[in-house]
Amino acid sequence: MKIFYGWWVVLASFITGMYVAGTIFYSFTAFIDPMVKEFGWSYTQISLASSLRGLEMGIFAPIIGIYLDKYGSRMIMLVGMLVVGLSLVLLSTIHTLTMFYVCFIILAFGAGGCTSVVVMASVANWFKKRVGLAMGIAVCGFGASGLMVPIVVKLIEVFGWRSAFLYMGIGAWVIGIPLSFVIRNRPEDYGMLPDGEIKIENGLEQEEEIPEVQVTFKQALTNRSFLLIVSAEWIRMMTVGTLITHIMPYLSSMGVSRSMSGFISAGIPLCSIIGRFGFGWLGDIHDKRHMIALGFGLICLGLLMFLKINSTMIFVVVFIVAFPIGYGGGMSLRGAIIREYFGRASFGKMVGLTMGVSSVAGIIGPTLGGWVFDHFGSYHPLWVGFIFLNALGIVLILRVKPAHFESF
Repeated sequence: MKIFYGWWVVLASFITGMYVAGTIFYSFTAFIDPMVKEFGWSYTQISLASSLRGLEMGIFAPIIGIYLDKYGSRMIMLVGMLVVGLSLVLLSTIHTLTMFYVCFIILAFGAGGCTSVVVMASVANWFKKRVGLAMGIAVCGFGASGLMVPIVVKLIEVFGWRSAFLYMGIGAWVIGIPLSFVIRNRPEDYGMLPDGEIKIENGLEQEEEIPEVQVTFKQALTNRSFLLIVSAEWIRMMTVGTLITHIMPYLSSMGVSRSMSGFISAGIPLCSIIGRFGFGWLGDIHDKRHMIALGFGLICLGLLMFLKINSTMIFVVVFIVAFPIGYGGGMSLRGAIIREYFGRASFGKMVGLTMGVSSVAGIIGPTLGGWVFDHFGSYHPLWVGFIFLNALGIVLILRVKPAHFESF
């Protein structure tokens, strides 16, 4: 039986997301202490680079969303991988804080072309009824990127942080460029339909005769449900971005060894695969709003355990299970719920705006985390605040109207 080409798009998106997220997002925390040691920079100064990386979703994501709807995913992803590789190679040569920041701005531009917005748009174009499952599998790549953390940690230990950046940049070219040519834009361009439905001479199959919702970008901007979805995403991105950036310094401050910290850091994205795949699959069966709310609840539970993570092993286990499943599940459904409510017509613009707005939180969060530690010597006030913030996320997503009640 011939495999529907949409699944090859999912596979290419999975591998691309795994590599890019593993090298520039989850592994960044491993570079903090070595760079502090070499340059004497503060945690706040280095954490600001993580915030600048958030430009991929801030300034660049809405722009990329516009070009996605106009030109498609393949060219955007190719350029993105070329720029990611270049920026990582340049990071291996930096000697000043200014150049460090410049490289991360370039990195943000490249990452915007080959991560969340492009991955979600690519998959959304190829699936409708199974969009939750397909998107869940694709974003599992970001979860599997946890496999990159111990590899990067070992590269830093053996070759130093500069060589680690160099090897990561070369890898981006070797892996990413061929995969970008696997991506295709819309199934209709190749005589196919979403989900692999078949055209027949007298029209489409019965289930395809019912037109899918197609909401314009302008309509979405004034829609209450869209604004609530964006607000909830803002909360999740701030929480995840801050914790991932500061997890190893925080665990070190709690007396956890660097090797164990690396294990926990790797376990977070890996365990998020359960949420990404499971919530994606369940989101095609159950109300996506309820599944996203459950994800916020699991994040709250995980953060409670994080506060006591050095007390007993049970706190480590519950944190590694609850937090990543919660945020991974929410991430797999953010594109799916937009696809369900608003269709494909302006999907790139809507996802680009969603990621752009939420990136404001991604910029504030890591810098705020560094400031809290520099001034109070503890991250605890930060995690307590995030518990309450994610509880608010539950309220916001449950206030979104059911999809069939929306009218435009």
